[in-house]
Amino acid sequence: MYGAVAGFASAVGLLLGGVLTDADLFGWGWRSVFLVNVPVAVATFAAGLLLVPSTRERSAGRPDVLGSLLLAGGLVAFVLPLVQGRENGWPLWGWVCLGAGGAAVVGLGVYEALRHRPGTVPLLPARAFRLPAFSVGVLVQLLFSVGMQGCFLVFAVWLQAGEGYTPMQAGLVTVAVSAGGFLTAPAADGLAVRYGRLVLGAGALLTAGGLGWVGAVVDGAPAAHTGAWPLVPGLLIAGAGLGFLVVPLVNVVLSAVPGELAGGASGIFSTAQQFGGAVGAGVAGTVFFGAVGQGMSGALADAMPWVIGAFVLCGGLCAWLPRRAVAE
Repeated sequence: MYGAVAGFASAVGLLLGGVLTDADLFGWGWRSVFLVNVPVAVATFAAGLLLVPSTRERSAGRPDVLGSLLLAGGLVAFVLPLVQGRENGWPLWGWVCLGAGGAAVVGLGVYEALRHRPGTVPLLPARAFRLPAFSVGVLVQLLFSVGMQGCFLVFAVWLQAGEGYTPMQAGLVTVAVSAGGFLTAPAADGLAVRYGRLVLGAGALLTAGGLGWVGAVVDGAPAAHTGAWPLVPGLLIAGAGLGFLVVPLVNVVLSAVPGELAGGASGIFSTAQQFGGAVGAGVAGTVFFGAVGQGMSGALADAMPWVIGAFVLCGGLCAWLPRRAVAE
């Protein structure tokens, strides 16, 4: 259910982002896509208070505030140079931030494994990372997000700046990805229980193939205008692959984790998704905007191998996931 809802929400977000930008509410233009999150967050907060049962486990540890700040700072320091580096000519401070961010995250994990403070909940539980299904599954989730968010960023820019689509029209084109996912999502969980990692690996490779179709169409199209319809089959195939990969991935990863670590493990899983998306936007955006001088279509053709490669790596890593999606 989590995977299906997340995929559906992503499709709705892409479409509503275009609607909000076109509507130009109060003269805010594209900025309304940020401000719309305020009422969403308020509603989520209220629903959490009313609907989520409170936990009163006496043995539960308190949150590790210092560790949380260190982890957040490390992730920001790692992503910031990827987003800003090309525009600023890859300055020295960017490389320092990149190294410091990676060192902070690794250092936090090592510290918690060796000398975790008693009474606090570890942010990066070593017990979970020792389980191959979890550690590999988190890496698959991270790479999936790198490819997906990197692709959506450069593809949306290409549709609007290169092909002249309005934001709403660009959102409608990308809904083809979600349509493909809707076709496979209902069957994905059952197939994954029966065939396990083969389904997830096939989904990742199917997504790579669909995006390869899109890249080939863009690269071979005339300079004037590509049009949406030649892209739709590739987008549908990519979405179908995502249904096979994303929907059962949560089951595969969390079913291998002991119950007492499930909360922290799910938090790491979600963090990997957000962090991977930021890295994907930074990497794909750097390649795309670095090549935009040769034309929008040429820049997109240069960026697509990077996002396709992320899904190919996902497919390879799936070989190390459990044979079945749900543990006995």
